[in-house]
Amino acid sequence: MTASARSRSNYLNDTGYPHKSPPHSNPRTASSTSNSSDRSFNPSTTWITFLGRTGICQGENHVAYSIVATRPGGPEVLQKKETEVPQPGAGEALLRHTAIGVNFLDAYFRSGLYPWSVESDLVLGSEAAGVVEAVGSSVGNVSPGDRVVYTAPNGAYASHRVIDAKTLVKIPDGISDEIAAASFLKGLTAYYLLHGSFAVKEGDTVLFHAAAGGVGLIVGQWLAAKGVRAIGTAGGPEKCALALDHGYSDVIDYRKDDFVEKVKELAPDGVEAVYDAVGKTTWRGSLKCLKLHGTFVSFGQSSGAITDFNISELAAGSFHATRPTLFHFVGLPGWLDKASAALFDQIGSGSVRININQSFDLADAASAHTALEGRQTTGCTILTP
Repeated sequence: MTASARSRSNYLNDTGYPHKSPPHSNPRTASSTSNSSDRSFNPSTTWITFLGRTGICQGENHVAYSIVATRPGGPEVLQKKETEVPQPGAGEALLRHTAIGVNFLDAYFRSGLYPWSVESDLVLGSEAAGVVEAVGSSVGNVSPGDRVVYTAPNGAYASHRVIDAKTLVKIPDGISDEIAAASFLKGLTAYYLLHGSFAVKEGDTVLFHAAAGGVGLIVGQWLAAKGVRAIGTAGGPEKCALALDHGYSDVIDYRKDDFVEKVKELAPDGVEAVYDAVGKTTWRGSLKCLKLHGTFVSFGQSSGAITDFNISELAAGSFHATRPTLFHFVGLPGWLDKASAALFDQIGSGSVRININQSFDLADAASAHTALEGRQTTGCTILTP
């Protein structure tokens, strides 16, 4: 590992794209305090237009590569594979990645928990930032040299990627590529949870499991900015302290305390909503924490899939339950622009701090997965080539 201080479910459940895997790609290191796109240019850079494509020619051949899962399995199945630099077609853009976010979704695919769209050599990764190196015809929203970020199911563990240009969002000045890549999928998840799945309002009290994770740390701060009381759960005193420093009013250490009993002490009438990405080991307790007409939001399954839920469980308090997925929101007209603008406003204003607590070389993605699945990480993890 080169770090700086650095059970069978449907793919549709978390992505909304059952059997489509976009083209594959890869990243490159950037400073968290400067615009990393500067590294894509050198004195020999020239602009070229050829066969309807506009791009950058730097006078050197670039070797592209991907990190592929050769077969479903553990982190050991991740291997480096050299590829040719792809070329964009109509409506597409070629990116050179500068930073790639790591998420549990990547491990779900690698393990085979979610079905693959290819027989072998699946390129993982669902969020990344990079520099536009070329665009095909009919692309008007981005140009070569732009710093951009995106989220899309699979394909980000690679040095270059061709992608639908409409999925790209320009990174504002003052936000680094690393911060954008680390926060985009998680931040958009936080946005739909708090504005779509259950729209919180000032004065509400909610429970959020895995409060010290990448999504949890963003959610805690966003809730605090909205005047919402957030109760979190986390494992161990260090993670509890981290969550408390990121907007949570109270954090329950689930390793030593029964979170249901603690929530009842903190909120005797129950909470308006529970946001639960843990799944199998927490969902029953989550329902017990709700007040009458409360909402159970299940958006992940780090402990395993929920397989024994019965709709009659909701009758205990006339509860509401929802199982949202990010890409069902991303596909709504105008949603991506609105949500990304709100996220970048929160980051730019300082209301939401993004913690990149682990950084690995892209070639060492296996170590990143080992740390993530071993619950050895906090905040966000990125890969850089």
